[in-house]
Amino acid sequence: MRVDILTKEYPPNIYGGAGVHVAELVKALRATGTETKVRAFGEPVGEADTDGFPDLPPLADANGALKTLGVDLTMVPAVAGADVVHSHTWYANFAGHLASMLHGIPHVVSAHSLEPMRPWKAEQLGGGYAISSFIERTAYEGAAAVIAVSDGMRRDVLRSYPQLDESKVHVVHNGIDADAWAPDHSEKALEVVRGHGVDTGRPSIVFVGRITRQKGLAFLLRAMRDVPADVQLVLCAGAPDTPEILAEVEGLIAELRESRDGVVWIPDMLPRHEVVALLSQATCFVCPSVYEPLGIVNLEAMACEAAVVGTATGGIPEVVVDDETGWLVPIEQVNDGTGTPVDPDTFVADLARALTEATSDVEEARRRGRAGRQRAVEHFGWDAIAERTQQVYATVLEGSRTA
Repeated sequence: MRVDILTKEYPPNIYGGAGVHVAELVKALRATGTETKVRAFGEPVGEADTDGFPDLPPLADANGALKTLGVDLTMVPAVAGADVVHSHTWYANFAGHLASMLHGIPHVVSAHSLEPMRPWKAEQLGGGYAISSFIERTAYEGAAAVIAVSDGMRRDVLRSYPQLDESKVHVVHNGIDADAWAPDHSEKALEVVRGHGVDTGRPSIVFVGRITRQKGLAFLLRAMRDVPADVQLVLCAGAPDTPEILAEVEGLIAELRESRDGVVWIPDMLPRHEVVALLSQATCFVCPSVYEPLGIVNLEAMACEAAVVGTATGGIPEVVVDDETGWLVPIEQVNDGTGTPVDPDTFVADLARALTEATSDVEEARRRGRAGRQRAVEHFGWDAIAERTQQVYATVLEGSRTA
């Protein structure tokens, strides 16, 4: 069986959880002997069976959604000869959809996020958001199978696209490489942490994520006003969606620094070993997202033995076990797709309370962190995820033969 994976992100061009998922899934599939070809945007790492597709020069000044469509069209001919085409995120979904039509092969879509659940993307894409929404809806409704990364995500898929046959929507969780993401308390790791301005003798809260509405960074910065002053906040936060949200975050950070020290902002994407060092020394990791299909960053933190304080939304409760591997923060959300808390002040207060509890009892945080690594290793290994993904491929191939 030959599977063609279509993706915007692939090493070294990874900026989010979807890219991590694709890279690890490809590695795991190839390890089983499955012929796996990667079709990625831009210039991916040089490896066998991996091809890059750059933006089209005539679309250099076009809306980002149109640039994406241009790349999708150039991908389609390359898929000829595949048994299954598997696309990741709306960026590559249209290429998968057209390849399925042109070559007569089943199309599998992995749902890492959903456009209807991210209406704030209109701030970033303008009219392109209508195009990205059209692409996603068309691909999902035409797909032979949809893979959701959590049960919560599966519910969102069926709510967003009620025309879908429920039997076509499968759950295969994100995974973690527990060898690559493992606690590092070496002196070298401590030097990395200190080099970023973090005091290893004080409790710290670490956030890792893009500056986007869904990650809830603004709520975290407000919550920190009510967290004990000796607690440090380490923000590995960059890649803002828009100048407006960047300005908002900059303003909140500046305001927070007026009332406390130990607010460390690292806007650059760090190499993995530095993120591991920061997570390993953290008292807790925080995921204040208002929309999170699963949250691979939580798995990474857990694998580094960091207790997690996360919002009880989306797929996060399927990863973080309250009172066992971390703290879940309750949230009641407006039912308009934005994930906005019904009562933002209550959510901020509850988040502050959980962070205060997590950083006030370091031994308890460490206990939950150790339990988190055990859970990550036992339940979210890539070998099992590759096997479940291959089962989906087998299902759609059988369906195409009997159709």
